[in-house]
Amino acid sequence: MKKLLWLCVCGAGLLISEIGTAPSVRASSLDADIDQRAQQVEDKVIAWRRDIHQHPELSNRETRTAQLVADHLRGLGLDVKTGIAHTGVVALLKGEQPGPVVALRADMDALPVAEEVDVPFASKVRSTYNGQEVGVMHACGHDTHTAILMGVAEILTALRPRLPGTVKFIFQPAEEGVPQGEEGGAALMVKEGVLENPKPEAILGLHVLSSVPTGKLEYRSGPVMASIDSFRITVRGRQTHGAMPWRGVDPIVVASQIVLGLQTIESRQVNVTKEPSIVTVGSIHGGARFNIIPDSVEMLGTVRTYDEEMRADIHRRITTTAELIAKSAGASAEVAIDKMNPATVNHTGLTEALAPTLSRVAGGENVGVSPKLTASEDFSLYQQQVPGFFFFVGITPPGTDVTTAPANHSPQFYVDEAGLLLGVRALAYLTVDYLEQKHAKPFP
Repeated sequence: MKKLLWLCVCGAGLLISEIGTAPSVRASSLDADIDQRAQQVEDKVIAWRRDIHQHPELSNRETRTAQLVADHLRGLGLDVKTGIAHTGVVALLKGEQPGPVVALRADMDALPVAEEVDVPFASKVRSTYNGQEVGVMHACGHDTHTAILMGVAEILTALRPRLPGTVKFIFQPAEEGVPQGEEGGAALMVKEGVLENPKPEAILGLHVLSSVPTGKLEYRSGPVMASIDSFRITVRGRQTHGAMPWRGVDPIVVASQIVLGLQTIESRQVNVTKEPSIVTVGSIHGGARFNIIPDSVEMLGTVRTYDEEMRADIHRRITTTAELIAKSAGASAEVAIDKMNPATVNHTGLTEALAPTLSRVAGGENVGVSPKLTASEDFSLYQQQVPGFFFFVGITPPGTDVTTAPANHSPQFYVDEAGLLLGVRALAYLTVDYLEQKHAKPFP
């Protein structure tokens, strides 16, 4: 037999090995049915997506979207629960064959972004976010995620007599973060028991990306998206006249030195060959007049990492760096770090078992290894509870340079709806393959 080179995505990196055969892409007996039903539901998925896109709702405010989802799931005859983590919707599909439990998750919230895309269903919605009037737009594709999962629910419900196991559909609010003073998102979903009664043995999710062409899928084993933490550093000096800086302690100069000092954490203090990391100061505020040295300066920033040990170490170094630089100038620095989402880490055993499915869905030439993304996802909070697999669906039209296509979160973010069918098929295939494989022979 002719030997093939294949790419193994391993937790420690990429391994190219010479083996006798390529990874198995065994077809499921349900493949043809899934494809047929996906074609039938495609127009519905696009219509749902456009409806949700035209009526976007901010985090913890997804009442209309949740009602649309719940009505559809009830219409399928599923057991539906609403009001979880404020507006979350969960439905249970029990196959008529015995088997494991798998969860599928989609997020429903939009962003405080004013849309600039010229489509007939563009959002004109205005709302209030943290006390400020803002435009509202599905600038990250959560409208597509919701519509895709609604389509998958319809397909799998029709296959109930041949489905070996149970599927839990999770429609989650507030993935983008909650308004000030509120709880929400995956953290509150988990807290309110979304992964219980029954507890899934795995959870699957997807995200559309403008950096991936339509018709392509990407995935990665191990860390795939970064953790996210925010920090606040308050530098306190002593106010004085701008013409007499020696009569006080200048917190603006000290803050400037801290910004530069923080950049040496990645470049000189942590092992850059282990995992990448980012420390960014995104906001500095202090002072009110050109000739007055203020009493204090406040800095806001973010930390991105892929490894929990490095994450904790960098937090310590930020605090030490800020405090000691300030002390050296006669000032003080107070550091507060808010841990938000951990890194999104695909379970290696689950990834190895399911990666061949993506090639069967899209064709091996259309499936690639995703680079590590410095963006964050609260899907990671589910993965801390059960093994998870998260992959990416391309939605940038052929002929468009993905390196210049407006990124997720841009007011020009554009979705090529031709890519939604592949998302539906991929998630449905993965679900059935997981249930059938786990039912036939347990894997890690």
